[in-house]
Amino acid sequence: FLQNMFQINITAGQNVILPCRAPNIDSNSKAVVKWSRADLGKDYVLLYRDEQPDPEEQHPSFKNRVDLQNRQIKDGDASLILKDVTTADSGTYECRVFRRTNRRKRANLETDPISVISLKVDPPVQTSVLMSFQIQVTSALTQQQRSQVWI
Repeated sequence: FLQNMFQINITAGQNVILPCRAPNIDSNSKAVVKWSRADLGKDYVLLYRDEQPDPEEQHPSFKNRVDLQNRQIKDGDASLILKDVTTADSGTYECRVFRRTNRRKRANLETDPISVISLKVDPPVQTSVLMSFQIQVTSALTQQQRSQVWI
């Protein structure tokens, strides 16, 4: 069953933590963590198993930009750190966590997500440089012409 739904808004260029907590997983469990985004097809954001990230089917846009906040999955924390976000990172992220048993070599990675995060990345704020300058206007009219104008 779905536990958590989050909406996160962030500006491009920042790092963000996508929260995910697996209630029945601790640091002693042999856990498999899968972060995915439906629009990536079969590629995933991060697959963490055998106590390390598995780069085999990771989507290229996430290489070297994602990691677990806590690789020991302490207290079931399977939150994802996404570094240097871009507007292309906007989307719906799903976190699935499985306990690996000795009996089954392969966990079923298609169960319901325990956390769903809708991430909206805004473009970077354009910083404009304000230049202050002074314009000095000198009159083309001579003093004599000026007095004629005022008469």
